Amino acid sequence: MTQIIIGILHDTRLLAMILASIAAVATVLTLAMPLLATNTLPKRMKAVAIEREKIRQRERERMARGEKVTLRQTPKQFMQRAVENFQLNKWVGQEEAREKLVQAGYRGQAPYVTYLFFRMVTPIVALVFSVLYVFVILQIDKPLTIKIGMCLFATYLGMQAPLLFLKNKIQKRQLSIRRAFPDALDLLLICVESGMSIEAAFKKVSNEIGTQSIALAEELTLTTAELSYLPDRRQAYDNLAKRTDLEGVKSVCVALQQAERYGTPLAQTLRVLAQENRDMRMAEAEKKAAALPPKLTVPMILFFLPVLFIVILGPAAIRVMALQ
Repeated sequence: MTQIIIGILHDTRLLAMILASIAAVATVLTLAMPLLATNTLPKRMKAVAIEREKIRQRERERMARGEKVTLRQTPKQFMQRAVENFQLNKWVGQEEAREKLVQAGYRGQAPYVTYLFFRMVTPIVALVFSVLYVFVILQIDKPLTIKIGMCLFATYLGMQAPLLFLKNKIQKRQLSIRRAFPDALDLLLICVESGMSIEAAFKKVSNEIGTQSIALAEELTLTTAELSYLPDRRQAYDNLAKRTDLEGVKSVCVALQQAERYGTPLAQTLRVLAQENRDMRMAEAEKKAAALPPKLTVPMILFFLPVLFIVILGPAAIRVMALQ
């Protein structure tokens, strides 16, 4: 089996065909994905409304039967037992892990227990798989220390895999919020200037901004709820800044706190902050556009220039070979 795989890897024509097929499929998918993309927000909102009614009816039935009602999602029992038995919350930063999970959009005890469980399981799985692959399947002719180092490196990658997954989710969520936040500030400014309270303005903006960023709509809705029940309204702004971990959102939260404490006019501050966030978004787009030519250099050298040389020099080479 190993010899067959090695023979396939040494067959240049087969590798070229595989790479060409992958490139063709990737090209077709790249061209077709924008055409197949649809607006799923109405379907998601309808599904949420249906699920909300189901939950409400189910909880009413449970209350009528006298059962204990719990609205929070409970973690899996075997994960909960593993986390408690090994005391994983002590060697993994509890508060830091919770903050990262909240920034990624995972709230409650169940995602926290699941994260701790996979922080323990993935290194073990990676270690077992690497040992079987290196010592049993591959059987490479290398010293024992190199094989052990490969297994330890795979274990380290398994340990970092949940954290990398979480960081990837945080970056995607922050990107969605960052792109829609200037428009949300413009809507918030219009609502404030029209005479709405800050709670009503947040609620209105959260309903309107959902078409651009579901993540930002969720955060603004949660902030609206916190403004309603927290004794200190400034704590709601602090929580919003921590959950998003974005400089633009933090500056807006500071401005809202100052307006709450000193009674400063909020409309002019929001107008300036909206313009700053819009300029930051434009600067980010210009930065990506400026970085495009260096990124295209290597693909052009690898893919465009060889084809260009073949097209230009191919007929001349065929004539020279025919004359010989």
